[in-house]
Amino acid sequence: MIKEFRLPDLGEGLTESEIVAWHVAVGDTVELNQVIADVETAKAVVELPSPYAGVVAKLHEQPGTVVEVGAPIVSFDVPGAGGDAPATDGPDQSRSEPAEPPRREPNLVGYGAAVEKSGRPARRARRAGAAVPATTIDAAAPAASAPAISTEPAVTPPPAQPPAPAPAPAVADAPRERPRSTPPVRKLARDLGIDLTGLTGSGPNGLIVREDVLAAQQGNAPASRQITAEAPPSSGTGGERVTRTPIRGVRKHTAAAMVASAFTAPHVTEFLTVDVTASMELLGRLKASRAFADVRITPLALVAKALCIALDRNPTLNSRWDEAAQEIVQHHYVNLGIAAATPRGLMVPNIKDAHELGLRELAEALTDLTETARAGKTGPADLSGGTISITNVGVFGIDAGTPILNPGEAAILAMGSVRKMPWEYKDEIALRQVMTLSLSFDHRLVDGEQGSRFLADIGTILRDPGMVLTMV
Repeated sequence: MIKEFRLPDLGEGLTESEIVAWHVAVGDTVELNQVIADVETAKAVVELPSPYAGVVAKLHEQPGTVVEVGAPIVSFDVPGAGGDAPATDGPDQSRSEPAEPPRREPNLVGYGAAVEKSGRPARRARRAGAAVPATTIDAAAPAASAPAISTEPAVTPPPAQPPAPAPAPAVADAPRERPRSTPPVRKLARDLGIDLTGLTGSGPNGLIVREDVLAAQQGNAPASRQITAEAPPSSGTGGERVTRTPIRGVRKHTAAAMVASAFTAPHVTEFLTVDVTASMELLGRLKASRAFADVRITPLALVAKALCIALDRNPTLNSRWDEAAQEIVQHHYVNLGIAAATPRGLMVPNIKDAHELGLRELAEALTDLTETARAGKTGPADLSGGTISITNVGVFGIDAGTPILNPGEAAILAMGSVRKMPWEYKDEIALRQVMTLSLSFDHRLVDGEQGSRFLADIGTILRDPGMVLTMV
């Protein structure tokens, strides 16, 4: 029997995902919970297991397609799965069958396989006025509702005449059912001032998707979609002056997060330029030592350790603002986020309980984290729960910046490149190794004094690593 598997909610509050790759083809035999596809959400690439054991009958979507949650993606021919829809002998059996609750199929992803339905999902119609209850629709319902909808013009003309009164029912029916869309799409439409009742959905079964709303805002929906579709084949050979890239996946999530952070948390950024010659000399000794022989230790590891030590002295920067509860939540642990540039876009995975790690363990964790992120294997758990972050813009030759807070965090530290510069040292001018630190913090949570002391503590440790003995 054919079983249809719909894209499940992956438990991240997301409404759509992109099919990255199929691991099966039509005709393949699969087992229960066998990985059948890689699906990219706004946070990570997730392996999708099969909810059935059987034969792949049809792949509904191709790789690269963005699919709404609940849309069918693959069908299976499941042996021995008959009996879902037994033949009915009489009217009584067909009448009692809907009362039987639907049964979900087993699935380890999200909420499991969607309940099978023969047609579009049933929606309760919205009536313009105080309507007759929708649950009393039976053989007598047409007779009861006929006087309200079809007046004498509908009775006198022959069957060819019903199109004439069509405008009247259309006006009456318009407010009865709102356009089909998801809550995020409806919110976007409200924010942009777009009336969904005037849009035609391009999604499954006429579903209005985000692209329809954005196209309506531009005032030329068909042309916008056509330009987007024609951009990829050009690849610079057809003389195209612009290239349009759909906003999806990590880029879409990052954009929403950055906008929410920038316009929610009042950012303050402070800068501190530090002579880190002593730290760089320490780094050289560590690389040459036997204890760190098999560890890739970098300036980022030293800055991360200095941050954890300074955070213990300035715990306010390790907190978050709970708007709903009107509370400031202070964390007694450090989940250190590291901004990583990956082929899929900016990601900020975090090292759990970084405050408990020694310098060697922290260096190993940083190496594993960045390699996993660049390989696109970072899981959703590693991308959530961060308490404070570091972004290393120095690897790009940049000295300083004004980093935007990762949503839900109170501070983010940007470390610049290490440069040899003329510097005052022991009352003389000497060529020293210098780094600029940029600290952005949420001014709702962190006062200027607290942010300044925190940044100064990090600078003190990097200027003279031996000062750690006075802080712990």
